[in-house]
Amino acid sequence: MSQAMIRIKLIGSPIGRVEKQKLIVRSLGLKKMNQIVERPDTPGFRGMVKKVPHLLAIVDQ
Repeated sequence: MSQAMIRIKLIGSPIGRVEKQKLIVRSLGLKKMNQIVERPDTPGFRGMVKKVPHLLAIVDQ
């Protein structure tokens, strides 16, 4: 049984942001603008996206 996945897109630049916000973006594996990564749909990953809603977006499948 496969786990549900969410697609996360980097929509804002982490340049000039607080270090904690930069770490969240990097820990999700995002390096470039408009890059999309797939991660498991868990409360942990959802919480990370909620911490920086101005930088990240959840993309529809």
